[in-house]
Amino acid sequence: MGQFDAQPAESFHFEYILYEKKDWVARVTINRPAVYNCLNTTTLLEMREAFRDTLYDEAIAVLVVTGAGDKAFSTGGDVKEYADSFTQHPRDYWKYMDAFISCFETLRNIGKPTIARINGIVAGGGNELNMACDLAIAAEHATLRQVGVQVGSVAAAGATQWLPIIIGDRRAREMLLTCEPISAQKALEWGLVNQVVPYAQLDEAVSALCQKLINKFPECLRYTRAQVNFWKDLAWSATIRHAQDWLTLHYTSVEPYEGMKAFVEKRTPDYIGLRQKAAEGRAPEFLWGPYTQTCAHCGAKGVPSDFKFCGNCGNKLE
Repeated sequence: MGQFDAQPAESFHFEYILYEKKDWVARVTINRPAVYNCLNTTTLLEMREAFRDTLYDEAIAVLVVTGAGDKAFSTGGDVKEYADSFTQHPRDYWKYMDAFISCFETLRNIGKPTIARINGIVAGGGNELNMACDLAIAAEHATLRQVGVQVGSVAAAGATQWLPIIIGDRRAREMLLTCEPISAQKALEWGLVNQVVPYAQLDEAVSALCQKLINKFPECLRYTRAQVNFWKDLAWSATIRHAQDWLTLHYTSVEPYEGMKAFVEKRTPDYIGLRQKAAEGRAPEFLWGPYTQTCAHCGAKGVPSDFKFCGNCGNKLE
């Protein structure tokens, strides 16, 4: 087998995605319907591998990306993974972001037209996945939204760069700052998708679009994509590695801790509590205040300012 030879789709043994190739079309399906097809680290790495195979395969003209079931296309990053792992080990978020970035860059630079088959909820990184594709067809029951500032994160890996380009500055700010969902019909009006159809007609509409793209010259398609991607590539490359580092450092603070824990515990985050701490002159960046105290009994340093007792020896702090 040559260095750039593609492999049969059935030769891959993926855990969280389905990969199919037939009749000039490759399909990558995020297969995590129980968690609304969210993107954990393994899913991103598997998608990257499938995208790279699609790039190599001369028998593939079009790539379709979708989610399993009829509830969700993708709800973005796996918040449970964030809460259980990255708030405890922020450095691992930097590695997660590398998987995210490399997956999306492989998709965007795949050299072939890509279609987002939107079969349900699109949220957070799921909308960034939608925008990373060239075209999108949505079922009429689908909704699209950004959720970063609602769960303690920032949509800095595609949405903050691409939404202003695709739907305009004011609409982008509305989606990013309010986190309110928009309907598939509004997404069509805003230019966030190309077509909206009843769910029963979704596959037919996607297949029809695939056929239009198959019957075009592949080299011309590849270069047209490269040219049209200029503004998206410029915005992405100018900011994405900064976002990777800032978000990693951000995971050491209280906002992602509170936002992710609240999501997992199915409760409303204490937004006002954090604001109240700032209004009172306390430090909202820390869960228990800045590390300012020293224990007179055991000499422990860096004890949080809100502690009444030493976490090392248990004695009352003076």
